[in-house]
Amino acid sequence: MSTLRNRLKYGIPLAMFAAAAYFILFTETGRDLRHGNVEQLADLLHSFGIYAVIAGMLAIFFQTWFPVVPFVLLAGANAYVFGLTGGFVINYGMTCLSAVCAFLIARYIARDAVEARLAKFPAVQSFNRKLERQGFFYTLVGRLIPVIPSSLINFGAGVSNIRFRPFLLATVLGKLPVVLMETFIGHDLIRFKEHKIRLLLVLVLFVLLICLGQYMKTRWTGKRDEAT
Repeated sequence: MSTLRNRLKYGIPLAMFAAAAYFILFTETGRDLRHGNVEQLADLLHSFGIYAVIAGMLAIFFQTWFPVVPFVLLAGANAYVFGLTGGFVINYGMTCLSAVCAFLIARYIARDAVEARLAKFPAVQSFNRKLERQGFFYTLVGRLIPVIPSSLINFGAGVSNIRFRPFLLATVLGKLPVVLMETFIGHDLIRFKEHKIRLLLVLVLFVLLICLGQYMKTRWTGKRDEAT
């Protein structure tokens, strides 16, 4: 019984990863996803007809795991097809759900494999040591500014000692403004003439967040952590 449980424990996530990787790398639709712009991705979503919502949800969900397509392009495609409100709801909801799934898999299913993978990223190691002391605060900061990729935050938090509730709260709060900005950017790239002022303002704010994130990343990796 325990052997079967272990096989399921590792087999199900691997099967999910393999299926997603095959779809993205070896199918025509996956090729279109990798090489399309916002308008092309919107057309691709339209081609799914009544299943377009499901396709948009799955695209956002797996983007966190396989970021072969910039999030802003998928977010913009959803906003273009389903409207700003509908697109934002899909983008925000599936991003949070994907983060939770990654956290749970790292904590309860593939902890050893995740720890071995994250050991290759000094910034993540430093970030995780900070999570040991102030999990909610640093998860929230990591969501609000691009200190390290979102997927690494999800997995790093999963193998740290942060409890699930603070992680969830920090994720829900921190993802809100960033996903909203990226949804606006992706949407307004298509409708540039109508929203060029708004697009410019959001882009400036987003670039400032990126610069701040790079500065904090340099500080975290360039200095020794404070003693716990």
